[in-house]
Amino acid sequence: MAPKGSQRVVNKVVAENRKARFNYEIIDTYEAGLVLKGTEVKSLREGKANIAESYASDEDGEIWLINSYLPEYLQANRFNHEPRRRRKLLLSAREIHRLRSAVNREGMTLIPLKIYFNDRGRAKMELALAKGKKLHDKRESEKERDWNRQKSRLLKDNG
Repeated sequence: MAPKGSQRVVNKVVAENRKARFNYEIIDTYEAGLVLKGTEVKSLREGKANIAESYASDEDGEIWLINSYLPEYLQANRFNHEPRRRRKLLLSAREIHRLRSAVNREGMTLIPLKIYFNDRGRAKMELALAKGKKLHDKRESEKERDWNRQKSRLLKDNG
């Protein structure tokens, strides 16, 4: 138990996939646990993970995180982990079935949005069920973002 004076950081985001919301239309999000080795957890706590080019895949009834990068923990010697190894995601059987059917039937993709530590100190991942955007959709979202930025500037100046 932590002493009364200390406060724990809640939901500390370790890695975020910022381009995912631009390249994909997010349909639904899920919280998944990660199966990690000890040095991977220590490396995550340093906050140098990268999930920008990673995705999740269904293999043999399980969901796996592929192509995520967790750098080696420098203080570990021969017991270190591989930086780009496949990591199993922990989801309920109902969620796995729902994700598998959406990916197989409707051609959607599983994209990791962020990795964070929850209030209990466990590493969690926000996984999104997404559909890829076409080029004209990306242009439209860029126009909308620019307009919102310009609108907020005008409101701030004229306030």
